[in-house]
Order: sequence, then structure tokens, then C-alpha cells
Amino acid sequence: MSVDVGFTHIALTASDLDASARFYADFANMSVVHDRIDADVGIRVMWLSDRTRPFVIVLMESENPTPILGPFAHLGVGCASAAEVDRMAAKAEAAGFLHKAPSDYGYPVGYLAMLRDPDGHMLELSFGQEIGLATDHAAG
Repeated sequence: MSVDVGFTHIALTASDLDASARFYADFANMSVVHDRIDADVGIRVMWLSDRTRPFVIVLMESENPTPILGPFAHLGVGCASAAEVDRMAAKAEAAGFLHKAPSDYGYPVGYLAMLRDPDGHMLELSFGQEIGLATDHAAG
């Protein structure tokens, strides 16, 4: 059994875990990897992952979720192209989730759109941030 080391998760509250799971599946390519009722408190807990690294969004059921990710705080998802950001933003707009239309902020920020999940948490879809290159360079 391996031990998780490093940044592994973020925990958010959500009023409807199934609706949130659909949102993150549609806009962040994430799927449910764990779903349970916490025996100690009787609250449903769900883990979502895009399976590209050992990182999950932990969603905890709450009647009154607190949208802690906003107005600037957000989760960020890198997309393969600006066209993908545009496509996802159009899909988000049609579903009522688009907060800020795609715009190009230049290097190193890149091209991005902002979405709000069903509980108001912010999700950034971006292209061109080169975070992998920056972390590789910093590692030497």
C-alpha cells in the first residue's frame, strides 16, 4: 500500500452531491471514485477525480453549503486548446453556469473562462498557463 504525499484533495460542501458530480463530470472531466455515508455524522461524502494524478475534490453534503471558492478563489482545470475552453464555456452558458466568458490574459495567465458550480464554487477553465513547464523548471 502506498502513502499519499503532497497535495491530495480539497473539501467543499454541496447541497446536491449528484448535481455537483454531473457538473464536474461535464466541465472538469471528473468522475466519482468514492461515495459513502460517513458513519460518524451521517453525512454523504463523495470523492471526484480526473484520474490524471492522486488528487480529489471531496464533496460533503450540506443543507447550507458555503461557497468558499469565490469570487477570486477557484479550482483550475487546464484544457487542451482555446477552442476547448470556448466549447466548454458555451456549454456552461447554456446550462446557466458561466460566470465570465473566455478572455485572453496573455502569458503566463493564458486564455480562460470562469464557471460557478451548482453551489457557487468557482471553476476556471484555461489554456496556455504552462504550469507543468514552470514546475519542471523550478525543480531543476
